[in-house]
Amino acid sequence: MKSAARIAKVEVFAAGMSCFVRLTTEDGIQGVGESTAFAYPNAVAEVIRNFEPFLIGADAHDVEQNWLKMYRALGWRGLMLGGAISAIDQAMWDIRARVFETPVWHLLGGRSRKAVRGMKVVWGNTKEELLRDSLMAQKEGYTAIKIILHQHDHHLMRHAEKIADLVDRMASLRDAVGNTLDIGVELHRNMQPGNSVALIEELMPFRPLFVEDPIPPDSVLSFAEVSAKVKTPMAAGERNTSIYEFREYIEHAGLAFVRPDIGIAGGFTHVRKICAMAEAHHQGILPHAVPSGAIATMAHIHLGITVPNWEAQEHIDQNVDPVQQMVKRIPLVKDGWLYPFDEPGLGMEINDAFFATNPPVTMHGINPDLREDGSVALR
Repeated sequence: MKSAARIAKVEVFAAGMSCFVRLTTEDGIQGVGESTAFAYPNAVAEVIRNFEPFLIGADAHDVEQNWLKMYRALGWRGLMLGGAISAIDQAMWDIRARVFETPVWHLLGGRSRKAVRGMKVVWGNTKEELLRDSLMAQKEGYTAIKIILHQHDHHLMRHAEKIADLVDRMASLRDAVGNTLDIGVELHRNMQPGNSVALIEELMPFRPLFVEDPIPPDSVLSFAEVSAKVKTPMAAGERNTSIYEFREYIEHAGLAFVRPDIGIAGGFTHVRKICAMAEAHHQGILPHAVPSGAIATMAHIHLGITVPNWEAQEHIDQNVDPVQQMVKRIPLVKDGWLYPFDEPGLGMEINDAFFATNPPVTMHGINPDLREDGSVALR
């Protein structure tokens, strides 16, 4: 029996920090996906190209079998593999949905909600910028924001100076926005366990929805020690690339929220399993979705529509260059809520012309933050 989803062509598009894949079937049906391993788009592109001999002739309906063949083929693991598999998997689900002439969310189990709650990511290098941008997000209709509390010079500050500054920012922000806006706090892996506990305890009176990644993601045990010493809900997982890594965090790290990224953690096929594991442990899902491009953002939205424990989805404006130039349209955001398109598949198309003139940029080797003694700061 001939399959309408048998792959005949593989195309890879890398530019800036983005890497997209487009699969075309023998019947001309196309599916797209995006890797969010944004530090190394050209490396992920090469991994995808290495998979091309396997992909040609593969049936996109066999998502589980295809996933495992790519993952187990050579026994290697890690970010580049996760990014490549994730992009390919999204494209296969896109094809499957287009074959059946239905949105991807329909294939994933149908609606758990009518829209996904957006969580606007706010940087704000100064306290004034933080307050301004947070109030703007609130005005736009967002009911949740995530703030990047650590800023460019905090690695140069003394312990007491840093905590005083961060607590002052959080206190001023809560006073400005009131209690109707949930605030997640991103610490970007910049602290040691003991220092992070001291900070989180002082942030607790300002009622953060969660504190994310206070320490580097290298040790589940160390993260669990932090979680055990604080009362604030904790979140982690954006650097993990498989259900096997997530199992350790879900069962042992003391998380309230799990943060898979559909562009590195296995695409639809595995991220929905991660969500189910978290649901069984009464943990919410707060996917890592920044600085995702428009296709990964839309993939998250389709999954988020279906997953019962999907708390919110972080988001930044995508009607800016170059993000909007890479695709033919961007996801729909209205009053702080994110909506999927109702047409078959993901409803997304790659703009080939942009990639023809814009090369990929690797972040490998960029200048890391250095302390005053020349040592490399945590990250």
